[in-house]
This record gives sequence, C-alpha cells and structure tokens, in this order.
Amino acid sequence: MIERGTLSRRGFMHASLAGLTASGLPLWYAKEVHAADEVVRATKAKVAAANDKINFGWVGIGSPQSRALGVYGGTKGFKQTQHVAACDVDARHLKRAGEIFKKDGYEAKEFADFRRLTDDKSIDAVVVATPDHWHTLVAIDALRKGKDVYCEKPLTLTIEESLALQKVVKETGKVLQTGSQQRSEMPQFRLAADVVRAGRIGKVKLIECRIGGNPESGPIPETPAPEGLNWDMWLGPTAKVPYREKGGKTNCHYEFRWWYEYSGGKMTDWGAHHIDIAQWCLNMDGSGPTGVEILDAKEVLKSGDGYNTHGTFKVQYTYANGAKVIAMDGRGTSVKGLVRADGKPVTKTVTKTVKVEGKPDVKVKEEVALEAIDGGENGVMIFGETGTVFVSRGLILASDSKILSEPLGKDDPKLYPSRPGSHMGNFLECLKSREKPICDATVGGGSVIVCHLGVIALQTRKAFTWDPKANTFTGENAELGNSMKARPMRSPWKLDV
Repeated sequence: MIERGTLSRRGFMHASLAGLTASGLPLWYAKEVHAADEVVRATKAKVAAANDKINFGWVGIGSPQSRALGVYGGTKGFKQTQHVAACDVDARHLKRAGEIFKKDGYEAKEFADFRRLTDDKSIDAVVVATPDHWHTLVAIDALRKGKDVYCEKPLTLTIEESLALQKVVKETGKVLQTGSQQRSEMPQFRLAADVVRAGRIGKVKLIECRIGGNPESGPIPETPAPEGLNWDMWLGPTAKVPYREKGGKTNCHYEFRWWYEYSGGKMTDWGAHHIDIAQWCLNMDGSGPTGVEILDAKEVLKSGDGYNTHGTFKVQYTYANGAKVIAMDGRGTSVKGLVRADGKPVTKTVTKTVKVEGKPDVKVKEEVALEAIDGGENGVMIFGETGTVFVSRGLILASDSKILSEPLGKDDPKLYPSRPGSHMGNFLECLKSREKPICDATVGGGSVIVCHLGVIALQTRKAFTWDPKANTFTGENAELGNSMKARPMRSPWKLDV
C-alpha cells in the first residue's frame, strides 16, 4: 500500500491513478475514484477535528479468521470511532480481541452473551460478524435497543429473516450497512454497473456469477468442544448436534459455511458478493428474479456428519425482462478478445528458458497476452446484445475498449448519491446524515434473498417461480418453496417480528 506521507500530493495522485488504471479502469474513471478518496480523507480530518465520538460494540470477533477484525482495521483511519465492547461465545477469541483492542488503546468491556452488550446504553453502533445463523437475531436485538448496525454478509440465513430484518430497520429508523464492500471499495464493480446501466452493451442477456465450488469433507467424527467454546450458545437457534472436528474440518469456526444448517455454502458466501453485483447491473436492488432452476448440481453428503453443501452447481435465475443470471461454481463461458479500457489485452507472466551457446540455460520472465478469460475465472461475466463486460476483484475488461474508455456524461445512471471509497466510511457518514448507506437493508436483504432462492432450489432440486414483489413462491412447487422460506428455531430463540 502506498503511504501518503512519503509522496507529494501530486506524486500520490499519480501513483494512485497508476494503480487504478493497472486494473483496467479508464483514466477518467480513476480520476473520479481518486477525487472521491480525497473527499473521504477530508471527511476523516474534519470529523476527527470535531472530536465527535461513536462508540462501537463488536459481536463475533477475535478468531484468527474473523471478518470482524478486517472490518475493525477499516475503522482505524476514522478517529471518531471508539471501541468499547466485544462479545464472543469462544473465550479464546474474546481474549484475543481484548488484547488487540488494548494494544490499540481501547479498554473494551468483554461479554459472552450479545444481549448484555446490546443492553449497554453507551454503545452507538454494533458490528455483527457472527456465523450466518446468528446475524438476524443479533441485528434485530441491537436495532430495537437503539443501535445502528453494520452486519456482515450474507445478511441473513433465510428469506423470512431477510424480510423481518428489513421490517425492523424500517420500524426503528436505524441505519444498517451490509458488509458487501464490492459496491464501494472495489471501483471496477461500480464501473461495470455504470456502463451496463448506461446501455453500453445493449440489453443484458446473460450474467455468469462465477463464485467457486464448495469443499467436501466426508464424515467428520464427534469430539468434545474446545475448552472455552460455549457450543450450545454457538448453535443458538439451530438444532442441538455434536461438535465435530478433524484435520481442520469442523462444523464450527469458519468451516460452518459448508453446512446448510448454518450458512448456504458459496451460494451465500461469494454469491452474496457477485449476485449482488448482478442485481446492481440489472437495476433490481430490492427486487429479484421471477424464477429459479438447477442446471446441474453434484450430489451432497447425506449422512449428517460432514459438509453438505453442493460441491459443484449451476443455478439459473430468470428475470422479468428476460435476462438470465447463472450462479455457478465455475465452468463458465471462455471469452476471447476482451480488452482493458486502454485497448490492451490482459497479460500473464510466463517463465521461458533461453538457450545461450556455450553457457547454462537462462530463465527469463515475459508478459504474454491471455487468449481468453477462462470460464473458471472468479468474477462476473455480463453478456449484452451489443457487447460483453467481465469484472473481478483484480480487473475489468470489455469486448470493445470504448465501452469503458468513454466518460458516461449524460448517460451516467447515478447509482448512488456519492462515490464511497470506504464501506465503513460510508456507514459512519450515514450515522450522521441518517441517509441510506450504499448497501442498506433493502439492498443487502434483496440480494441475499436471491441467494436463498438458489439454496432452496439446490436442496430440493426443483424449479420454482417467484413473485419478487410479494416475496412468495407461486405456481407449481409453491407450497414446497414457501415452506422453506423459514427454518424452525430451537427454544428459547425465536424471530419475534
């Protein structure tokens, strides 16, 4: 990362622009992104000078793999944030979080029960970074106790939870930001949505969301839960089952993602990112498809003692305007001829052996053009009637450089009133303005419902029609689909909305 203090303002700008254009962004867009970053830096300085403090409480923090620690790192540039409380059901993680906070100068209260943290009236905002099956209950409790909420993606575990959380946000008038940072911190995704919504590739026909396949485990044996982990509280509203672990595979920390009981596999993990971008490109925020079906999916482990999410899959959504979206492990379309905004193809580094007469062979590195973007490349491939765009966390490409290189001008779809360069910064700004953040409950809640539709289709291997306005299944298989919008919760936990 470039440190601002080592460069002049002009030098910093040139270095920043070089980094942005290296990912395929056109210079005009990179300048807009840089200007937005300047606004963020000015805002940080202004707010810090005002000495206006915001007290944060953290629920689900301290694991070495904790997403919460990454989000916490994103708060450090904002001097108004004060970290006053942490909660985790694993004493080891809570201890680690406390040590990190103390090292950074914060004396945070420590809790093993999130309800004691949300009872604390000194806390202004709560970050929810628990496993997925806890997101909604913790967020609703915090909202009803007067806290604003930053909740990690996927926002909820079920369709019912998404609708409930959106309802409570509306009722309380509190701010909720979903942790889908591709909308703010990775400007190439916004550029993709900009040019698609501006009509640069014509009517969208198909979007491939290449989100990766799920790992497989085979049976994992029962074993006592680690000392310090409150396993019953970790399970919370889900069924009481034994703790399992062997060789890094478990039904708990991090690996919970590969169990439908606690998450949705890659459909809700990476899907909450890339399907969210597809929704943005299609102007479907807060809405969704009219149908979902399985094109193919590998059988899952059914013994109940190992990962049970589908290893490979292709789930197809149909939208009212005829567009198709396929969420897939990979196996997408290999596309040739895509270029960056400067008209140049993507290159890769290859090592070649050069023979020199009378001397040892010499290995040299060389940049060669990629013939195509492979179908397994993680990212979003958008096919329109007149052009194609591919976007990932590393680059953005198009079938014609002009799709990206020409400024939007009057065709700018104005996807959001500002251009946040920091997801947390956008949340903090909205705490003051009370405006909706870039990925509010409606946006994050709508995108995760699309993910849940895919999970339901995978689990049942049925095709469904869906009413995105009424949020209900219709037609054939409607009864089955509607029975899976919610899941039973283990007493005493319940969704009281």
